[in-house]
Amino acid sequence: MCNPEQRSGIIHRNAVPGYKTNRMQVITPNSENFLREYLNNASPTGYEWTGQKLWLEYLKPYIDDWKLDNYGTAYGIINPGQPYKVVIEGHADEISWFVNYITDDGFIHVIRNGGSDFQIAPSMRVWVHLRKGGKVGGVFGWPAIHTRTDKDASLAPALDNITVDVGAKDRDEVLKMGIHVGCVVTFQDEFTILNDRYYVGRALDNRIGGFCVAEVARLLKENKIKLPYTLYVVNSVQEEVGLRGAEMVTETICPNVAIVTDVTHDTHTPMISMKKHGDVRCGNGPGITYAPAVHQKLLDLIIETAETKEIPIQREAASRVTGTDTDAFAYSNGGVPSALISLPLRYMHTTVEMAHKDDVNNLIRLIYEALQKIESGHDFRYFTQI
Repeated sequence: MCNPEQRSGIIHRNAVPGYKTNRMQVITPNSENFLREYLNNASPTGYEWTGQKLWLEYLKPYIDDWKLDNYGTAYGIINPGQPYKVVIEGHADEISWFVNYITDDGFIHVIRNGGSDFQIAPSMRVWVHLRKGGKVGGVFGWPAIHTRTDKDASLAPALDNITVDVGAKDRDEVLKMGIHVGCVVTFQDEFTILNDRYYVGRALDNRIGGFCVAEVARLLKENKIKLPYTLYVVNSVQEEVGLRGAEMVTETICPNVAIVTDVTHDTHTPMISMKKHGDVRCGNGPGITYAPAVHQKLLDLIIETAETKEIPIQREAASRVTGTDTDAFAYSNGGVPSALISLPLRYMHTTVEMAHKDDVNNLIRLIYEALQKIESGHDFRYFTQI
């Protein structure tokens, strides 16, 4: 998800009852182990390379070739050399913080790297990542409730009052630890499974999208599906700061079609207006989006696939832009027919993002099945003669 404020302001959703739920499980224990390792690894925006290496190592048995561009976007290639090119894509980066200022007393002020939420920061444990690959533990401190009296009684977290404490006595000790302005800071929270039903952790937005497209590649390989075109399995960088990795890689690949996956809001959680943000619920299937950037003939192909394969879906609408890498692909290279398939998510941009296992399975299945409906040279123009 690119910009949470922007996204929430432009999206209007109109969910409909999903089709009959097909509970076929495609995620294996080995897949889930990879997901755990992948999500637990820190890959902040601009520093995605360790996560990209893990992702490529997992993907490698299921592809014919792979590439990494200058800024770290990774992609696997299946059936290379064909004139028609299709992309399936997620993004690899997670929101984080930058060290911005160190006080004489050794407290660290930060700025945001992507859409980090300062309201959830107090009392959270963090890692401060060092230049040579090490890391230093710290916490976002906050004054005790006993001290917040009188004019401070309603004190709320803000970007200018949250600080990281690494246990240093002063600024010099912080510097001796290897911490300097520009070091990136991530939360320590790791992957868990809640009630054997929900994947929970930080950075499901949107490394779980990269996981899903990798699982599609695995299914194609294991089921010996021969596609009539070259498929690019893409994990883009820097989505959280403006779709930058997707902008770069679409110019490199020059695809004919792109199917993008990202996350969307479960609007049945507390304090979210369904009148404003629509009716989307975890467990009811992936979301398909109507938007100017979404090509309607490609969207129809995806919906028809869901109907035929009895994969539940929910409908959403974006009034201007989707706020996802879909926009970068759609408006590149003279226009690339693009579509967005979203995973419903609770508590986006927190350390306890939650996605339903059934939705993850069905999102993988929907992309896998839709790819088999695309033909070599598939013409998505709305009409060819008048």
